[in-house]
Amino acid sequence: MSRTAQAWRDGLSCLFRSGCPQAATLLAAAITLSACGIGGFSLVKAEVDRSLLTGAVSSGTRAPSDSERVSDEATIRNAVSAADVTTLDGTALAWANADTGSRGAISNLTESRNNGALCRKFTTSRESYDGVGLYHGEVCTAGSGLWRMMNFQPAL
Repeated sequence: MSRTAQAWRDGLSCLFRSGCPQAATLLAAAITLSACGIGGFSLVKAEVDRSLLTGAVSSGTRAPSDSERVSDEATIRNAVSAADVTTLDGTALAWANADTGSRGAISNLTESRNNGALCRKFTTSRESYDGVGLYHGEVCTAGSGLWRMMNFQPAL
């Protein structure tokens, strides 16, 4: 027989013998535990705890900091400039910025010529720790294969 089982058996037999030092302790524990269950538990008797308070989260989202915005704009610019517009066929183009934790999808990508420069207009979502936003933007070639963000504004 295991030691635990033997100790349990000895404790129970001690409870019913007189002169056992553990009897008083075991009897007190049994009475205490049984007293907890006498009243029973009822959901009808349960009351709402009115001492708990909750707070509200601001519905407005904070604007990204300048460094976050510049970094996200560069990531979006690179994604738009590297995209093959002919193969997208209306499919959204995903982007993610590991530096800021932001990500989104570029859609409505159209290409045009503006004063000899190749330009691409687009709409993008921006999901980050501070919320979700929708933006309209335009990038154009600036010579030597470089692209420049011409416009990047929140959609209203």
